[in-house]
Amino acid sequence: MNPCRRPLRCARSISIVPLQVPQGSERSDAGTRVRTGARDDFAAVGTVTFLLTDVVSSTRLWDMYPEAMRQTCARHDELIEGLVAEHAGVLVRPRGEGDSRFAVFTRATEAVAAACAIQRALHAEVWLLPEPLGVRLGLHTGEADLRDRDYYGSAPNRCARLRDAAHGGQAVLSSVTASLARERLPVGATLRSLGRHRLKDLPEPDEVFQVLHPELPADFPPLRTLSSSPHNLPVQMTSFVGRESELRELRQRLLQKEVRLLTLTGAAGTGKTRLAQQVAEDTLEEFPRGVFFVPLAPLSDPELLASTIGEAIGVREVPGQPLLHTLKDALQAQGLLLVLDNFEHVMQPGGSRWASC
Repeated sequence: MNPCRRPLRCARSISIVPLQVPQGSERSDAGTRVRTGARDDFAAVGTVTFLLTDVVSSTRLWDMYPEAMRQTCARHDELIEGLVAEHAGVLVRPRGEGDSRFAVFTRATEAVAAACAIQRALHAEVWLLPEPLGVRLGLHTGEADLRDRDYYGSAPNRCARLRDAAHGGQAVLSSVTASLARERLPVGATLRSLGRHRLKDLPEPDEVFQVLHPELPADFPPLRTLSSSPHNLPVQMTSFVGRESELRELRQRLLQKEVRLLTLTGAAGTGKTRLAQQVAEDTLEEFPRGVFFVPLAPLSDPELLASTIGEAIGVREVPGQPLLHTLKDALQAQGLLLVLDNFEHVMQPGGSRWASC
């Protein structure tokens, strides 16, 4: 398998590539470096700042320019690893995603300085590729357990979600990291608030900040978060674990141009609703007009189906025109996903009227 190919699986652990530092432990206001083995290898533990990077569209780049990407990734790794070490960071070896780098820092200020330096170096580099190399970067500060040279906990996962929301060339950080680092930013650097955003698999929104510097691009499209796409998906209090093959197959089927209707059937209690909600959440970016979830279990009168759907997607009755006709016009337009939960008990009486939608 080519490197730089696979996305981060947040549930997986992350192995440390230790940096050698002087004997003894270093304690800071954010975390502690401790000995991890018989050698002089140290890793940050306690409350630390995580930094994750990712090459945007790396799969496509590898398919189109394999030889250039080999050299590009080598230089990419060299730049990032050197700047992490220069800013007292500990490099973490990724598992299953060769184009990313993961580092931890005992001080948020050092992490932000490293992030700024990394983006500046990547932006100034002359790459062998015929198109720019876009690297997105996320930072978050929190606690994580270090066991058997691996990190565990929600903080690395939140950092990954932040990174995934960014665009190539952009460095974003959580409100926690911003509050710790804003008083000691690198020379010329500032922070811009991008507003509060709800990240995938996280129940509460958080304010997200972007690192600005005169040598870096400042303007990017909106963050790719649940807050940037119109939807009414319910907030999930727990992460979705497993069923990866079903998610992958459903997404592929749903995004086929000829597919207008996709039905999930099965015995009660097998997780059809949660699976459908996760697929809807994972495909938010594919439906610019919105993704809307309509629970029909409480509906006892099939005649109320049109008004229930209309309320969910924001369609109201037009004077002189049946609401069903207005809904058909709205649903036949491209770019909208409608998730009807428990449709079976209202399907039979009104099925023929909805067939043309």
